Amino acid sequence: MRIELATAPGSPERPNEDWISAALPASGQGGVLVLLDGVTPPLDDHGCVHPVPWFTARLGGALAELSGSRRDLALADVLSASIRRTADAHRATCDLSHVRTPQATVVLVRWDEHAVEYLVLSDSALLLEGPDGTVRAVLDDRLDRLPPGSLASAATVDTRLRNKEGGFFTAAADPSVASRAVTGSVPAAEVRSLAALTDGATRWTEVFHEGDWTAALGLLRKAGPQGLIDRVRELERADAAAGRVRLRRGKTHDDAAAVFVEL
Repeated sequence: MRIELATAPGSPERPNEDWISAALPASGQGGVLVLLDGVTPPLDDHGCVHPVPWFTARLGGALAELSGSRRDLALADVLSASIRRTADAHRATCDLSHVRTPQATVVLVRWDEHAVEYLVLSDSALLLEGPDGTVRAVLDDRLDRLPPGSLASAATVDTRLRNKEGGFFTAAADPSVASRAVTGSVPAAEVRSLAALTDGATRWTEVFHEGDWTAALGLLRKAGPQGLIDRVRELERADAAAGRVRLRRGKTHDDAAAVFVEL
């Protein structure tokens, strides 16, 4: 088994809000992958005394522990329990009802000799490669299905779309959001490799259109996660130098994280 992972902050002036982890059980059978993309809050009040990296570390640690140690739990139940545990860690000091309470996108994968289970919530991506090289992207595409211009106003997003029916969902303080995740399972024999990417890394495909998901996974296999992130940074700098604006939500560089697993 080969596992490679990398992450890079969008700016040296800000802490990286992405979080990734991979774990293998002592038995040597199977493994677990967790990838989170923390949601950057506005500069004004967001109801919490903790920074987003505190939240993603807490939530990510709980996900890694429970998905590995509680194989009797479905991944949606693992996410629900992890959100509850994280919320309990700062419920006494923070306003968890605030729409901008710390939150994150989630990719959670667990595999053994029989099956590959997965969960995706919000706009990070999971890629599954079959034995014949066919790549399937597992996506929660709620953001992409919003009407054009829906994300232009932060106030509109927060009041009408964020963790709302008809909008999109992230892991914040409500354990019931786990039921909104995209989940599934495929036989282990049908997965040769897999990859998980935050949206700072999916830009190679989704923003710059350098290649489709099959090409993205091929780049990960050849150059590794750091190679993919380096290429995204090159493309971002070229766009900025040319004065092109095609990046959603206005970030020239975003935190980026990627992991590649060859089973």
